[in-house]
Amino acid sequence: MATFATSDQLLVIIDPTARQADGESVRIAKDVLSAGAAAKVCLPESPEEFARALGRRGSRRPVVIGDDRALVRAVTLLHRQRELAGCALSMVPVGGTLALAESLGVPTGAVAAARAVLDGAERRLDLLVDDSDGVVLGALGIPPAPVRAAAAEPVSVAPGRPRLRTRYRSLVRTLAPRPARLSAVPAPGPARLRVEVDGETVVDLDQPVETVSVTPGTGGTASVEVRPLSVGAEATPLLASGRTVTVVGADFRYRADAAVSGPVRRRTWRVAEGAWALVLPSA
Repeated sequence: MATFATSDQLLVIIDPTARQADGESVRIAKDVLSAGAAAKVCLPESPEEFARALGRRGSRRPVVIGDDRALVRAVTLLHRQRELAGCALSMVPVGGTLALAESLGVPTGAVAAARAVLDGAERRLDLLVDDSDGVVLGALGIPPAPVRAAAAEPVSVAPGRPRLRTRYRSLVRTLAPRPARLSAVPAPGPARLRVEVDGETVVDLDQPVETVSVTPGTGGTASVEVRPLSVGAEATPLLASGRTVTVVGADFRYRADAAVSGPVRRRTWRVAEGAWALVLPSA
């Protein structure tokens, strides 16, 4: 893992939802980062400003202060601009949705997370990319489990430069909120899905399933768990691993990290090995 010097220049992007959720933690993180490195602080008020700040980072290391959705937004922007491989991201988790950050190993305290930004090391991680160019950093669940409803927030937009404004406006439209994208859904019932891993069928449409989960692993493979519908005794889960996962069914929804998408009838995810880098504590 690559380590960083505190003399590095930082671009600290403070997501507006973080400022609303916990202004004190934001202030503490900003003070720690500014004391330990040359930090330019950006306070975007809209998705467009968030994207422009990230796109104009230059040689500065980007640090996102926000929740899981802010992290996914930043990764999505860099992925769609084909700049993800060369940009190590740092994060200070602030907000109400932090399960992804915690699962990735990011400290959840403002001081510890900010110190990890300054003294940590770059770790390359796998992610899933779907056939609509969406990304999954942590867990993928089908059908999406019901969660506590969260306030709607803007979805990410692409970074831009003045001479490429038309191009980025087009990308803004592709990343704009859609009616089918939900923060919470009713409790799902059994689903009939065909799940294929690397072209091999794990379960077919004739077998109702309770859940399907897909998680990026290490070494370029994803772990897949299918739980068939049980009657009486709990059914044994079906396990598989591979580089490509395809799910086919009648208008199913899925949860990718902090967002719910769908309905769709077919979606394919492939593993992108070591596609992005996150700065984590060295120890």
